[in-house]
Amino acid sequence: MRFLVIPALLTACAVSGLAQTADRVYTADQTSNTVSVIDPATNKFLGSIHLGDDVPAALSPLYHGELLVHGLGFSPDHKTLAVVSIGSNSVTFIDTETNTVKGKVYVGRSPHEAFFRPNGKELWLVVRGENYVSVIDPVKMKEVRRIETANGPGMVLFRPDGKYAFVPSSFTPEMDVIDTKTYKIVARVPQASPFSPNLAVDQDEVWFTLKDSGKTQVVSAKPPFQTLATLETGPITNHVTFITNEAGRFAYVTVGGKDEVLAYRRVTGSAPQLVATIKTGDLPHGIWGSGDGSKVYVGLENGDSVQAIDTMTNRIVATIPVGQLPQALVYVPGAVSSDAGNANLKPLGISSDALHLELVPPTSGDSQAHASVSINSLGPIDNVQIAATGLTPGKKYDLILTGGSEPQKLATFKANIGGVAIAQTMGPIKHAVTPSQTASAMTLEVLSDDENGGQLVLKQM
Repeated sequence: MRFLVIPALLTACAVSGLAQTADRVYTADQTSNTVSVIDPATNKFLGSIHLGDDVPAALSPLYHGELLVHGLGFSPDHKTLAVVSIGSNSVTFIDTETNTVKGKVYVGRSPHEAFFRPNGKELWLVVRGENYVSVIDPVKMKEVRRIETANGPGMVLFRPDGKYAFVPSSFTPEMDVIDTKTYKIVARVPQASPFSPNLAVDQDEVWFTLKDSGKTQVVSAKPPFQTLATLETGPITNHVTFITNEAGRFAYVTVGGKDEVLAYRRVTGSAPQLVATIKTGDLPHGIWGSGDGSKVYVGLENGDSVQAIDTMTNRIVATIPVGQLPQALVYVPGAVSSDAGNANLKPLGISSDALHLELVPPTSGDSQAHASVSINSLGPIDNVQIAATGLTPGKKYDLILTGGSEPQKLATFKANIGGVAIAQTMGPIKHAVTPSQTASAMTLEVLSDDENGGQLVLKQM
């Protein structure tokens, strides 16, 4: 988990029988601007909390809803959900019992993730488009302090005793350690590469993912916060969560570029040991463990769904549809206390209207390139997201729609240092790539963006 819930609370929930019926899983759905709600007792989708409209309505100068719903955190009493929207620069506070909005706070450019201090008195929100953590009073619903960090803070989580906060960066190869009593940075830990979007923290260790280089770095949670290990986890390493069950202590890491979740055994004083590689659906992203450690829930960004993994067998036991392009995911024990926990939820609507494609190399050579494509309906147009791996670092590529009178360029993107690229575009694409009785389907291709003509790198299966 990103932060360990108090064990006494988990035990109390399990003894009372509420650990199943009162728990909820939430996903932040970036394109549909929704929060999806799942009952983990039945692994069923209950409905969604709509925080904004679809494009093109969301692009209106008069639009006042949330845009690019992305990050999630929750309060220590598990009754308030904090939802971060990147495009509207906001955090929305939701009552988990009624699924209604309690308040909203606007901050600086492109906030990313937020979490409550263990005492519940403050919400810390990283403003990734700038260089600070916004400290918010959740009662007064206003920012009360800013803590300057390295440029591009990606996430913040606290050691369970609340003494330190850990803030990796998405733009700078540095993780900052903040003393929560003084609000001062007391250590700057070098990151193996600049782009960290996510971390997990307990009293002993901090694990943070490095999306650009495909690594996961393990650092001591105690001074002097030395690096203990750097793991080669794979392209588009996304999120990480901690699990403790009768088999031991584990870390689960989502690897989007391989459609895998990696499970590592954690033993104090020893290097992490890879014990399982779990194949998932398209582009696993957010991940969080159940309160009792028996399950891990994984959001599939290009699959518009969540998969549940049994941690004793490391097998997928359920696949649950959610909103479009789920990003962060949290498991909240004891989020509701009655059937009222299903109130005010809405169906997915057009959010469930999606097409998922795979692009592969044109020949059976030694190319390691691969891409998944998610085409989500936004009403009159579609959102297209491509996640490609195995590309040449630093090289530019074009996403092309072929099969018509002439090829149409949909997007140009550049591979990062790990040979990975994620890009989006919009248009009436789903109809074009779906065959009909009157017309054959067009297809998607990826070409290298060369001055003397592009070379075909990937084609639609």
